[in-house]
Amino acid sequence: MLAPANAAANFVVAPAEDLPFQDNFFDLAICSAVLHFANSHEHFDAMVRSIWRVIKPGGYFFARLASDIGLEKLVFPLGDGGVYLLPDGSTRYLVNQEQLLNYTENLQGELFEPIKTTNVQNLRCMTTWCMRKSG
Repeated sequence: MLAPANAAANFVVAPAEDLPFQDNFFDLAICSAVLHFANSHEHFDAMVRSIWRVIKPGGYFFARLASDIGLEKLVFPLGDGGVYLLPDGSTRYLVNQEQLLNYTENLQGELFEPIKTTNVQNLRCMTTWCMRKSG
């Protein structure tokens, strides 16, 4: 199958913390398996706020990211920046439910689905965080 002539114009590669779009540009942002690659609390914050900035009022933010929910006693912090060693041997920036609820409130968003977490055989946990932007 041939790609449309304008296919390259439909995609932009950019760091999540510095999205090259104007404010309130998108109705929906899907951020799947990206945010847990933050290297610090500040980096995570910059990524979330950049993505949130480009969502229109009334729009939606869907994120799937690693968390410590259900693995609290099985992960080991690597400093105080939010990055942990997971039982599967990988390192990830991990969030917890309190952190996600605080972001939801501070961004003046609202959960449109409860926070959900899947535990993958006590090796890692993946959490789904879905917010709607007020307005």
